[in-house]
Amino acid sequence: MNASYAITILGSGGGVAKSVLSILNRSIIDKQDPLHHILSHTIFYLIDINQKPIDYYAQLFPNLKDNLILLEFDLQDNNKFHKHLETTHTKVVIDVSWADTIEMLACCNALGVYYINTALENTMVDEDSSLYGFPLTERYRRFENRKKDFTNTKAIISSGMNPGVVQWMALKLIQDNPEEKPLACYIVEHDTSFFADKKMIKSETIYTSWSVECFLDEAILSYPMFVKNHLPLYLYEEVYESEYKVKLGKREFYGCLMPHEEVLTLGKSYDMEIGFIYRVNEHTTELIRNNLSDTDKLWDWNQQVIDPSEGEVEGDDLVGVLLVYENHERYMYNSMKSSEIFQTYKTNATYFQVACGIYAGLSSLLLDAIPTGVYYVDELISHTKSQYGKYATYYMSEFVIGQNNHSDGFLHQRMRRL
Repeated sequence: MNASYAITILGSGGGVAKSVLSILNRSIIDKQDPLHHILSHTIFYLIDINQKPIDYYAQLFPNLKDNLILLEFDLQDNNKFHKHLETTHTKVVIDVSWADTIEMLACCNALGVYYINTALENTMVDEDSSLYGFPLTERYRRFENRKKDFTNTKAIISSGMNPGVVQWMALKLIQDNPEEKPLACYIVEHDTSFFADKKMIKSETIYTSWSVECFLDEAILSYPMFVKNHLPLYLYEEVYESEYKVKLGKREFYGCLMPHEEVLTLGKSYDMEIGFIYRVNEHTTELIRNNLSDTDKLWDWNQQVIDPSEGEVEGDDLVGVLLVYENHERYMYNSMKSSEIFQTYKTNATYFQVACGIYAGLSSLLLDAIPTGVYYVDELISHTKSQYGKYATYYMSEFVIGQNNHSDGFLHQRMRRL
């Protein structure tokens, strides 16, 4: 084909990449899609350390199959990656791998290649046991120390669902109500997705709707964290020792306080109490609670992503924001069911939500006049003329916006100890 663009996807065999490719598979045939006119003339280079066969991609993404070139190599080989970018004239790198973020971005920066990812990765942090309790914050700190060095690229960092689309939601609610300054902003998630057939459930197995290893990093390897007065604050206890109340109209749940990238990025710019409150499926919640005296052994258990291709999945994944004022609260959220998403996109709801954030970031990089620089999503929206929200809502079109006519207050007022 006569290609005008080259896009490289890192970690192409994983769950997030599958969802991103599923969206692009529709974009390339949808003439109303903002990216359609670009993608129809794009070659996609798919890189994975354990690459899947072409039949995997051809079956799942038939509209893209003639535009795909598969490569298999270890992204720790920076020279090889740099040469790949150079010889293919890659325009954008979509990084949904576990490769080191700083190293991947440095290669892109050297050649002026655009870059987007969903989370901060740092191999040195992962291998340093002395950082127990603080891995995410340390990844963020190290990236912040290098962020200003990348002056030859346009990059959007952590553009998934959360972090990513949630920052757009938070800023939208704030900007839609400029007369009031919120006291707190809580990123909230209630994921009830689980296999309908309980006979499928195996003992000593942890089930989540996204990477179990990444989930455990937040749930048992980190201390609960929130930001207040622009400062990260930590509770020296297990994440699952306490829960915090969230009310979104008629939907109410108690979730755990976990460290997350958007808490740090929003906390850098906004003087509010900011935290991430998350409740995963009840099966996994109970497993962790029952092993609080020795959570380390959970790393030795089997790990399984809740995949609708393996069995019917019930429940939904609700992700949103809750703004707290003195006498009321405002909220905005998106809720998706894997049982519905799978019919069209062959993926689960959680991964699809993440992919919508990647799609929004990719669209903004290719279509908007963004100044050179590295942006978190809240910075992208605040400091540029990005139409991120327009792109995010193309595939994630249904949001619930509402108000609670009371306030449950700050985190310490929402807490219940178990």
